[in-house]
Amino acid sequence: MSRNHRPTVLVVEDDEDVAHAHALALGGAYETTIAIGGDAALDAMDDSVDAVLLDRRMPEMHGDDVLSELRARGYDCPVIMATAVGPDLNILEMDFDDYLTKPIDGETLRETVAQHLPGDRDDRLQQYFRLTSKLDVLEAEHSQQTLREKDRYQELRERVTQLRWDLEAEFDDFESLVETHEQIDRDN
Repeated sequence: MSRNHRPTVLVVEDDEDVAHAHALALGGAYETTIAIGGDAALDAMDDSVDAVLLDRRMPEMHGDDVLSELRARGYDCPVIMATAVGPDLNILEMDFDDYLTKPIDGETLRETVAQHLPGDRDDRLQQYFRLTSKLDVLEAEHSQQTLREKDRYQELRERVTQLRWDLEAEFDDFESLVETHEQIDRDN
């Protein structure tokens, strides 16, 4: 992402009204491109896209499949799932950066996108935010007992703990960065 342009967000939705509402909410801070459906998203995706806001449940091509295809094509930009579908345990294996549950207000959209755009942030800090977002939505939807039984959950929890220790030692303002991240309402 160049510092000389506003970042571009690809808004992927199956509902045109919701797509336009999200684009309008993001429009003040970001350039937006709208794709209605998964096939249109894959057609619209290119290296100029800095982040993707992706609906998970779409009728013709599921958002999970769009995400997999984007990653298979080598796109590593932040992908934020924006969906009415509560997170199930299969999100442990999914390569997204954040998970927002609809309805999503404009401020939450803008803050979430801003948090995941690379800018000058350390890659490990980005990874910390990505992993804690995934854990947060899982913990809001599933019992601790269910989660403790999943090896992948335990691995993520350990990775987050290690990252936190490393980042606390490196960043004087780490706690304020985390506080800002935690204020995002992921589960409306």
